[in-house]
Amino acid sequence: QVQLVESGGGSVQAGGSLRLSCVVSGRPTSSYGMAWFRQAPGKEREFVAAIAWSGGATRYADTVKGRFTISRESAKNTAYLQMSSLKPEDTAVYYCAGGILMTPLSPATASHGYNVWGQGTQVTVSS
Repeated sequence: QVQLVESGGGSVQAGGSLRLSCVVSGRPTSSYGMAWFRQAPGKEREFVAAIAWSGGATRYADTVKGRFTISRESAKNTAYLQMSSLKPEDTAVYYCAGGILMTPLSPATASHGYNVWGQGTQVTVSS
């Protein structure tokens, strides 16, 4: 069974950067996709970014486009979320998610498109 383990969260000042990592136990198939979601206190979980494991197609939420970059390193079975120009409103628990994509050229942005989730990692951005 595939498991996901996140790391890399922490506290940073506004304008700073952080990189989150998500290690996938087991080898993702060619149809696999990875995504990052986040949930701030009192808010619903929201989509951040997604990537198709094969081909590397990506999608981003408008709120992070141009500031965040999702990538994957097949040799390490790891997906990354590079976050730059962080804002206080980026403060949330960030979750890594994985699953078989219905459309590999356009990774899912809805949470129900993924069936494996990591434990979450806290990101706090202070002003």
